[in-house]
Amino acid sequence: MRISARADYAVRACLELAARTEQGCDPVKAEAVAAAQDIPHKFLEGILSDLRRGSIVISRRGGNGGYLLARPADTITVADVVRAVEGPIVSVRGERPNALTYTGPAEPLLPLWVALRANVRKIMEGVTLADIAHDRLPAPVRELADDPAAWHNP
Repeated sequence: MRISARADYAVRACLELAARTEQGCDPVKAEAVAAAQDIPHKFLEGILSDLRRGSIVISRRGGNGGYLLARPADTITVADVVRAVEGPIVSVRGERPNALTYTGPAEPLLPLWVALRANVRKIMEGVTLADIAHDRLPAPVRELADDPAAWHNP
């Protein structure tokens, strides 16, 4: 599975907004988010538009305008953010696994893709922006991340 730059930047932008919201800051300008997270500003503008359409962030116009999370960080999951900018979390050739059919020796692929999708969703739906912002990843996620083999190629 590949996490795109768009998804990575979206989560990082939301984490920046979460941290500033906790500090009681006013809406945050896109330029400030881009600078703080080293995200290309023009690319971030498109991401923020998608996040706004996905009801993850709200925008305010004017001199004191900018972006805020649309709801508390502890109610927004990583899956919510990724879906807002990328669509379905796991797809095969652009299709959801349950829309696929295989025959013959390839038939066992379908339950494999479904299981993969279920596990990815379980992790991404189980981690909120607040969990990350406060370095409180759920224990099962932390255990997987702490596994020495997690980043080693076979």
